[in-house]
Amino acid sequence: MQNYFNYFTEIEEHFQRRRGSLLLLSTLDWALIETWRDAGIPLEAVLRGIDDAFDKHEARQRSNPNRRLRQVNGLAWTAQAVLEAAELQKEAATGMQQSSDVESGFEVQRIAAHLESAAVALASATIATESLAIITVRLRELASPDALRSANLEELERNLATLEEKLFAAVITHVPEELLLGFKSEAARDLAAYRSRMTAVQLRQIEQQFVHKRLLEHYRLPRLSLFYMRQA
Repeated sequence: MQNYFNYFTEIEEHFQRRRGSLLLLSTLDWALIETWRDAGIPLEAVLRGIDDAFDKHEARQRSNPNRRLRQVNGLAWTAQAVLEAAELQKEAATGMQQSSDVESGFEVQRIAAHLESAAVALASATIATESLAIITVRLRELASPDALRSANLEELERNLATLEEKLFAAVITHVPEELLLGFKSEAARDLAAYRSRMTAVQLRQIEQQFVHKRLLEHYRLPRLSLFYMRQA
C-alpha cells in the first residue's frame, strides 16, 4: 500500500511553484486530486503532467512575447497533461516488477486514533443518524486492538472505502433536495471553464467528488480513508 500522506500537499505546492505565486486550491481542485488518487495515478505522474502543462504554456508565451496568455488559475487546467503523463508512465512500466516495500506512517496507534476520531464525529452527526450509527459501530470494531493487530492495510482500506460509500449514500438520501442541487450547480459553474479539457467520465467523477466534499463540510462529517489520517 503506497504511502500517499503527502499526495495532496505535494501536488498543491508543486502547482504553486510552477504558477509562480500562492494560489489556494479550490474545492474543485481538491476534488480533481481525489479522482487522480482514486484512479491510482502515481504522484510522480501528476507532478510530471503539471510540469508538461506549464512548459507548453511558457513555450507558447516565448514564441509570441507580445501576446500575454491568460494566467493559470486552476489545477484542472493541467488535467489532460496529467492523464497523458500517467499513460506514458504506465507504458514505461509494462513488464517491470513494482516494489512493494512497506512504508512507515501506518502505525497501529495512529490508525486507531484516526478511526476513533471518525467514530466520534459520526456519533455527533445531525443527518442520517441511524445509518451513521451503524457505521460508527463498525469503525470501532475495526479500531479494536485485536482487529488492528491482525489487520492487513489493504483490506482495512477496502473496508473503509465501503463504509465511506455507505456514508455518502445515507447522507445523499436524507439531504434536502435544494442543498444537493445547490452543490451540483456550484460544481457545474466551477467546471464550465474546463469542460473542453476533460472527458465526460472525468467530469462526472469530479462533480461527484466535489458534491461529496461539500456535503462533508456542510455536515461536519469525516473522511474515513487512511489517506486522511493526520500527519504525525
